[in-house]
Amino acid sequence: MIKKIISYLHMRLDPIGYARKIGVKIGSGCRIGIANWGSEPYLISIGDEVLLSSQVTFINHDGATWAFRNRPEYKGVAKFGQIKIGNRCFVGWGAILLPGAEMGDNSVLAAGAVLSKKIPSGEIWGGVPAKRIMTVDEFAEKCKQGDGNIYIGSGNKREILEKYFSEEKHNDTEI
Repeated sequence: MIKKIISYLHMRLDPIGYARKIGVKIGSGCRIGIANWGSEPYLISIGDEVLLSSQVTFINHDGATWAFRNRPEYKGVAKFGQIKIGNRCFVGWGAILLPGAEMGDNSVLAAGAVLSKKIPSGEIWGGVPAKRIMTVDEFAEKCKQGDGNIYIGSGNKREILEKYFSEEKHNDTEI
């Protein structure tokens, strides 16, 4: 019981150190929320400067083979796959990466998405199953232009939020 508590604290207080300890290959400059590394964390590799939101799940094997692997003609059949995340990627809250999932450099996987394919570099994918939404450059331009419901600005997060909520249309909401 004490070992489980220590492991849980390590996972919460030092998620990158914990992930490396269980076999995940992680580059430098990453930020990681609480992730479910699955039963084969040594099949996961993460590049440099990656941001993983919380509740991201990595599944390196397909347990559905359970439905037929007791039949003689499929005895010993198993399905495993690596999961690779390139450099400078973002994975949204609650996303699930399945066996063989891969993210090219500078790509984004949206919150709640389920990825089983390869995201090319510089693209944003989302949905279940994950599909291409747009390029990162297209998204950057949309963010720069704003849409009336989103404040775009410069400065630290607190400064941006204070300016956003000080505008007349938002002054009834507290931060």
